[in-house]
Amino acid sequence: MNFQIPLPEIPSCAWQRAIGLGWENPYTVRYASNLDDGPWHGMPLGGLGAGCIGRSHRGDFNLWHLDGGEHIFRSLPACQFSIFEQSEGEEAQVYALGTEAPQDGSLSRWRWYPAEKGTYHALYPRSWFKYEGVFKSEIICEQFSPIWPNCYQESSYPVGIFEWTVHNPTDKPITLSILWTWQNTVGWFTNAVKKPTVTVRDDGSPVYDYQPKWGDSMGNYNQWITDNYRVGCLFNRVRPHEELQEGEGQMAIASIINPTLEAFYHTRWNPLGDGSEIWDHFAMDGSLPDKQDETPASPGEQIAGAFAIRFTVRPGKTRKIPFILSWDFPVTEFAEGVNYYRRHTDFFARTGNNAWTVVRTALKHGDVWREKIQNWQQPILQRTDLPDWFKMALFNELYLLVDGGTLWTAATENDPVGQFGLLECMDYRWYESLDVRLYGSFATLMLFPRLDKAVLEAFARAIPTGDDTPRIIGYNQAPAIRKATGATPHDLGAPNEHPWEKTNYTSYQDCNQWKDLPADFVLQVYRDYRLTGETDIAFLWECWAAIPVTLHYLKGFDLDGDGIPENSGAPDQTFDDWQLRGVSAYCGGLWIAALEAAIAIAQILQQNPPQNPALEPPNYPTCLEDEIRTYQTWLDQSRPIYLEKLWNGEYFRLDSESNSDVVMADQMCGQFYAQLLGLPHVVAPEYAESALKKVYEACFLKFHNGQFGAANGVRPDGSPLNPNDTHPLEVWTGINFGLAAYLIRLGMKEEGMKLTEQVVKQVYENGLQFRTPEAITALGTFRASHYLRALAIWSIYGVLTDFR
Repeated sequence: MNFQIPLPEIPSCAWQRAIGLGWENPYTVRYASNLDDGPWHGMPLGGLGAGCIGRSHRGDFNLWHLDGGEHIFRSLPACQFSIFEQSEGEEAQVYALGTEAPQDGSLSRWRWYPAEKGTYHALYPRSWFKYEGVFKSEIICEQFSPIWPNCYQESSYPVGIFEWTVHNPTDKPITLSILWTWQNTVGWFTNAVKKPTVTVRDDGSPVYDYQPKWGDSMGNYNQWITDNYRVGCLFNRVRPHEELQEGEGQMAIASIINPTLEAFYHTRWNPLGDGSEIWDHFAMDGSLPDKQDETPASPGEQIAGAFAIRFTVRPGKTRKIPFILSWDFPVTEFAEGVNYYRRHTDFFARTGNNAWTVVRTALKHGDVWREKIQNWQQPILQRTDLPDWFKMALFNELYLLVDGGTLWTAATENDPVGQFGLLECMDYRWYESLDVRLYGSFATLMLFPRLDKAVLEAFARAIPTGDDTPRIIGYNQAPAIRKATGATPHDLGAPNEHPWEKTNYTSYQDCNQWKDLPADFVLQVYRDYRLTGETDIAFLWECWAAIPVTLHYLKGFDLDGDGIPENSGAPDQTFDDWQLRGVSAYCGGLWIAALEAAIAIAQILQQNPPQNPALEPPNYPTCLEDEIRTYQTWLDQSRPIYLEKLWNGEYFRLDSESNSDVVMADQMCGQFYAQLLGLPHVVAPEYAESALKKVYEACFLKFHNGQFGAANGVRPDGSPLNPNDTHPLEVWTGINFGLAAYLIRLGMKEEGMKLTEQVVKQVYENGLQFRTPEAITALGTFRASHYLRALAIWSIYGVLTDFR
């Protein structure tokens, strides 16, 4: 019986676009100073915290997030696959598989693949190129990295797998050769400016100078490796330092050989020339000259390596051949001298010499890894109650787990799974903004709960600390200090300083004054306990000491003693360009929910003393009873005041002092969290349902007839209070996903899914895929791409499945 290798099954719900097809009018950035790389983004490959490399549906490798927290978007034409195909007795055809030739005239001898001849598909962490209408063979390249839930080892690996499947549907044998060329970029991914100056951008946000050592290849050298059945090019660099530095390490491209697979190689060619050193041989018969040269690159010189695998496919038969891309850059440096090892070094040592070990591992386990990904995704893909567009976006939004400037450090005794962090976005380069992760962290909670808890434990450690360093606030030029003792920090710091140790990096607003952050912290702590089985008492104890500190700090802003802290006029919450005054629906609701969560936590801890004696508070357990009484007193004051000052008979007013009739889309966020966590409601259900229906009607249906999603805040007829408003008239992707989750929670599934669909269309039909922004406007512009909050789409799935 002949075994026939099957062609890859591409899920029908995967995002797809013709190879090389552009956009007539892709959305563009709202503010010129913000990042806009254009629409050519594809699914990234790589591990959490290991860095990632993106390949667009044009076929080029163009995203290089290999320096923790930094962004490089630039195509390297020499990094490319090419195919030679010759049917018996016929002329060969040869193409490099990018659809756009280099604009600088390099590689002019190469022949580039025609656009729109085939389809690109993506369903993170897998993507596919299906080439059609050019070759006689049926050719599919599947790309993936080993990412799946609750995987705290392989998900950190710096690797991408490219499995090529070739089927011969003709009656003649076909000879094919797959060429992989790669430019040696070792040493490029570190900041050449060791002490970058922090300046204030025109939108008031702090920025620092980042100049990667792009093109600095002096000392780079390439080696041809033959390792049993494994072959490939290893890219290295002469290391002038005794200790391994950031950016130092190795990369490798590899495949396999056997009696039916021939390998050819050329380890040193000029990627800036016309490419004839490679192309003339390859185009002739699919071979290379087998040239090995390990001479290091001289100053100003660029070098690349290449290898090809040639084989014959008989009529009616199919071949599968794996290709591996790996890298090993063990060190991440923040401020000069502040170095951390990456998580993958817990499994591949810390020498920077393990790119080939990663290759071996991938070739051995790649099939198992794919199976684990399929076993995770398949139950969701098989659900008939979920539309394809939702399944597509649900998985593809997870691109940010590797793309988001991700940090994941090696384990220590205090951090047994390491420390973790995602940037708010590439424009606002600071980690784990707490107000944003109130929505966006549902993905990490549901898929990697130990990492989500590690982030909250880092916040718990930071809350009691203070930093009196003076600063000027970008919004209004007011003086402030960096971090007040007891304040919940906005973020866990930035890549140019010392994340987890130097917090509150952003200075656009004085986040010590924010009225949502302490409540956000308490709610996320209780959420992570409740939704992961209600057994992790140790996690609650790790966070408890910070909870009374920050709630009492926040209560200090209750200037009239009515039980609810007041907003101060200057934007002092996640909508940080939107002024709220007095008691606000948004912050007031979060405050009430957080007090209920704090009481629930304290009651659990009363019954469960800490296993670590150092975590036991003085006068335990009486101190917990005292806190419970205090919070209950505040609640007894707050609830009637909240309703009295804000309820207008149909929805909750924006706040108690602005006399605005604006309908705020996220007015019920606190109520959503209370219901989600089984806490006493902030308001009676009938008030919440009425408010949500008004939000749906005004902010979504009446805002440009529901074309874009729900605006943050409009008048009851869907019109703007002020046509020049910024945040109120933006559609925030993550806020919309959170709002949809609550609609579904209240039984309005049709409405919640309709809202979600419109937002998903905005992203995936307008060139924003794999760079989902915070905000979209009705003018076809966006703000803050690669944004953390959009991972809130997982809250929708969580509500639909009751977080099981």
